[in-house]
Amino acid sequence: MRVYIIVAAVFWCGYVDSRKVRGISSSYKRFYRERKSFLCIDGSRMIPFEQVNDDYCDCEDGSDEPGTSACPHGRFYCTNLGFRPHYIPSSRVNDGICDCCDASDEYNSHTRCQNTCWNLGQRERAYVEGQMRTLDEGLRLKQQLIEEGVLLWREKQAQLRELQQVAEDLQVKLEEHRRKKHEADRLKEQTLKALEAGNSGLIRHQNSSVTSIFHLLDTNKDGSLTVDEIKAKVVLVHDEQRVLSEGEALALLDRGHRMDLSKFQSTLWDVLTRGDTVKIKDTQGAPGSLSSEDPHLKAADKAAEWEATNLKKVEEAYETVNMEISDLQKKLAIDYGTDWEFLFLNGQCYKLKVYEYTYTLCPFNQVTQKSTAGVEVSLG
Repeated sequence: MRVYIIVAAVFWCGYVDSRKVRGISSSYKRFYRERKSFLCIDGSRMIPFEQVNDDYCDCEDGSDEPGTSACPHGRFYCTNLGFRPHYIPSSRVNDGICDCCDASDEYNSHTRCQNTCWNLGQRERAYVEGQMRTLDEGLRLKQQLIEEGVLLWREKQAQLRELQQVAEDLQVKLEEHRRKKHEADRLKEQTLKALEAGNSGLIRHQNSSVTSIFHLLDTNKDGSLTVDEIKAKVVLVHDEQRVLSEGEALALLDRGHRMDLSKFQSTLWDVLTRGDTVKIKDTQGAPGSLSSEDPHLKAADKAAEWEATNLKKVEEAYETVNMEISDLQKKLAIDYGTDWEFLFLNGQCYKLKVYEYTYTLCPFNQVTQKSTAGVEVSLG
């Protein structure tokens, strides 16, 4: 009889111990230390400790029945050793359905649950290891892209500095060519003013011969000057707009209707040289005119055209370099606000075909959609 009492006492102690710890996580065990009384976790009520897990709900928060289904709002903690622990509603305890992989929720039912936590844990650990390998590979690729991005950024910075140096050099050349063009234009203007100062000045300035002036006046090149040729090429100093009369032209021809070179040299040449009454009409730029045949004017005009051409070339080169600098600065402005690992994507484009559409994604730029019919639409 005494043996039966001892066995019954041991069984009861084991039952009380299992009863009080079942359905509790390690973080909550401090509330369930065996003592004379138990304080509901919400502080609403004090009950005898023997009423914990007695399958009767005493606390409003259900904290006195963590291992039974007595409380409607209670929670049962699945330890699930080898897998993830979690809570289930206490209403599922001993309901004949295995909710915990360690079968701890069906401790007092007729259902035979298998402990599958180890197998589930193995699968999850394999999955996590695969995820970690993927993460490691992603981090490696990220580091690679960061390094490539740094190199790309440095290359762009070096390119920008090089272009800026080229722009500075072109700026110096531009100022020099502007100065040269200004001097060439000024020399041309001075030459033109000298030509307009009068025939005697013109002749002396260009050191023209009697023959060249005679040939200039001799329009039809027949070796003699006529009244019509004098009227066409000679004007009065004080009234350049008025055409000489026939009588005035005859007077210059020494009352003759024609004048050869020898007579021209002894008569009309002296009148033109003095430049006080008549002069050769100003026909700048016209073929055969005195101005167009002046070697100094030709040289000045050629120099002005040469400097204008050079200036235009330098201006075009300077404008082109500045456009390249502006484009590169815009790219760098995007890059400054971008993480290093994404710099490599700048300037890249990727295509994706979905059914009848082909999508083109260019990071930091645009996205387009193109159908098989060839119609392309911008998506942003």
